Amino acid sequence: MRLTHYTDYALRVLIYLNLHRSRRCTAPEIAAHFRVSHHHLRKVIQDLHQRGYVTTIRGKGGGLHLLRAPEQIVIGTLVRELEPDMKLTDCFESRHHCVIAPACRGRQMFSLALKQFLAVLDQHTLADLMPARVRGQCIELLYQE
Repeated sequence: MRLTHYTDYALRVLIYLNLHRSRRCTAPEIAAHFRVSHHHLRKVIQDLHQRGYVTTIRGKGGGLHLLRAPEQIVIGTLVRELEPDMKLTDCFESRHHCVIAPACRGRQMFSLALKQFLAVLDQHTLADLMPARVRGQCIELLYQE
């Protein structure tokens, strides 16, 4: 299982906003920090806004802010919402006809693996992705430019 860049960028945005909760952040700032396309990141941010994860304020003095507490953002839920295709193999497709399907248990095995993958992610929140301290300094210091 590999998450798309879209989900990866969404997680990065949420982590960054959580690390900088004391102020509003901008999309160009986040894009520059992670060295990713500002245009692509704006799509991700708009999606996160529509789903209620972040608030956006336009204009001078505007920016982004985390809308939910990090303990309320379940990683498994976020992945399910953002990943367009969680099918691990072609045999998950209803229209797929496989000649070895009667003798193969692959679909059951991969289905169980996907359920367990998501079950693990369901046990974790954005807060779990945040290290509390690094050598006595707040991790936020590492993210300042």
